[in-house]
Amino acid sequence: MYRTHSNGELNASNIGQEVTLSGWVQKIRDKGFLIWVDLRDRYGITQLIFDADRTPKEMMEAASELGREFVIQVTGTVIERESKNPNMITGDIEILATMVSILNKSLTPPFTIEDDTDGGEDLRMKYRYLDIRRNPVRENLIFRHKVTMAVRNYLSEKNFVEVETPYLIKSTPEGARDFVVPSRMNEGQFYALPQSPQTFKQLLMVGGMDKYFQIVKCFRDEDLRADRQPEFTQIDCEMAFIEQEDILNTFEGLTRHLLKKINGVEIEIFPRMTYDDALKKYGNDKPDIRFGMEFGELNEVAQHKDFGVFNNAELVVGIAVPGGNTFTRKEIDKLIDWIKRPQIGALGMVYARCNDDGTFKSSVDKFYDQADLASWAKVTGAQKGDLICVLSGEKNKVRGQLSALRMELAERLGLRKANEFAPLWVIDFPLLEWDKGTGRYHAMHHPFTSPKPGQLALLSTNPGKVRANAYDLVLNGNEIGGGSIRIHDKETQALMFDYLGFTPEEAKAQFGFLMDAFQYGAPPHGGLAFGLDRLVAILGGQETIRDYIAFPKNNSGRDVMIDAPAPIAAEQLTELSLQLNLKS
Repeated sequence: MYRTHSNGELNASNIGQEVTLSGWVQKIRDKGFLIWVDLRDRYGITQLIFDADRTPKEMMEAASELGREFVIQVTGTVIERESKNPNMITGDIEILATMVSILNKSLTPPFTIEDDTDGGEDLRMKYRYLDIRRNPVRENLIFRHKVTMAVRNYLSEKNFVEVETPYLIKSTPEGARDFVVPSRMNEGQFYALPQSPQTFKQLLMVGGMDKYFQIVKCFRDEDLRADRQPEFTQIDCEMAFIEQEDILNTFEGLTRHLLKKINGVEIEIFPRMTYDDALKKYGNDKPDIRFGMEFGELNEVAQHKDFGVFNNAELVVGIAVPGGNTFTRKEIDKLIDWIKRPQIGALGMVYARCNDDGTFKSSVDKFYDQADLASWAKVTGAQKGDLICVLSGEKNKVRGQLSALRMELAERLGLRKANEFAPLWVIDFPLLEWDKGTGRYHAMHHPFTSPKPGQLALLSTNPGKVRANAYDLVLNGNEIGGGSIRIHDKETQALMFDYLGFTPEEAKAQFGFLMDAFQYGAPPHGGLAFGLDRLVAILGGQETIRDYIAFPKNNSGRDVMIDAPAPIAAEQLTELSLQLNLKS
């Protein structure tokens, strides 16, 4: 037996017992006649003591040869520790070693295996198997496990059945780029890795499964950010014989359960906001509502003077920054420089200080008097001591720019608290969105989303006005889940494909199997998918999903640990009937 106990469970009640422990050497303090070793495993650290007066000579010699990260087995007696460590679970005891065996030696690690390591991110990703030994990374992975188990248990208790769907499927033209897999047995043909199990879960509803879920890997060949990976995990769910209200209530329940079980937070109200209102009030469709700074549209009170910047703008819009009047001119100038960066793209910013005496001082006093600025304050909800920040320009662009500024200010002011949670449903999305590049409409969610009841006829007269029977669940300014009520009859689905620019032949070639299935009694159905990686990160108080993935890719989509992607042998290419046109 390699161990009788873990390194995190022994305490004063075990004093006098002979035990065997195994693990990695964390630290060594060698005084010659006394050697202390901190032994670590997943469960904690136990201090070992090798004493020349009480430990056999050959074991003292063996202990003197130990190095950091050696894997060892030790047998000894639990004794009371002279210098107790109240910060350790095992801090009242130590093990007087009588036998030590080196199970495996270790090279000196490229960075320290400690909570506050000296290793940079790239180095730690290359040696991820070492990074996982550190408490913060290991605890993140255990945290993810707890969230996943809580999800499984909740959905199982609600009569959901977990069903696996295929990973090798057919490529479709909608959505992000597919990862494709060549088929050796079918020359010149390719599978695609699924971006979502969308059509399969709909087929499961046709098959009468009624309530399905799956914690499933999905794949998208797209540009990466801190909250994106080329492979990611979804909590994928579908239900039959339901309406939108049923979906919202079910997954409010799941989210409420997770917040209570994982974070000890009780949330009763899940506000709902239309897509149009979210854009108007916050400039994006996933607003963080933990704090205010709602947009105030200022066209009526700002476009009547000789200030051409505002007069020529489609939208003049501002926010009131709480306590912002304390910002110095230098700080405001830095803020203006921040929004003028290419990533934001604003041309500038107008601001107005709300003084404690009720007066105002703005950067455009030449054009606006006190009464004008008081109107700005009223529209934006500014109070004494606040700062009004105003942007102008083309409506969609300026809303996005002000949204970015709002989030940046919230970060600087400490308003985005990791231990506060504010869920929100965003509903009534447009069914279609116009793509200037292709000159046609695309599905905002996917082509299987149904229009809101009573709006199908609008498709032929004003398709841009049709609202989708779709919904997103937002938590702390991040979309954690989204879904829709699906189309469940062949005629409506064929009509949708037609408006999306598919010919009948293209629709049959791509989705004929689904259209055929709808002819055999498909029930009304709908669903939702959570992004597990993002959900876990937010519940853990962060927004970077890499910290909660065991073996993540970097921002270039590479696994620097195993050096993937990588070339394959010419023989494999020949087997797959592939040829690479490599540039010299």
